[in-house]
Amino acid sequence: MKNPRDIIKRPVITESTSDLMAQKKYVFEVDIRANKTEIKQAVEQIFNVKVTKVNTLRMPSKPKRYGRYFGYTSEWKKAVVTLSPESKELEFFETV
Repeated sequence: MKNPRDIIKRPVITESTSDLMAQKKYVFEVDIRANKTEIKQAVEQIFNVKVTKVNTLRMPSKPKRYGRYFGYTSEWKKAVVTLSPESKELEFFETV
């Protein structure tokens, strides 16, 4: 089995994802090869919560420029994880 910390890379924290946190939906950047069951098991092991639903989508690469140089950003996978109503909320800013 894969290490859960290798599947979940980081939380995605933006204004729109902060609004989703009130509905117990959390957004993570995950390994591009991970499937929904692996993501569900990893979140449950890391945060000790009950996951009811996982939605995934692949974010395409985008063209970027830096002066006269141009290239593309990396493609990455995003997972929206819905927690059960009796689960505790996840705290990302505990040390701040």
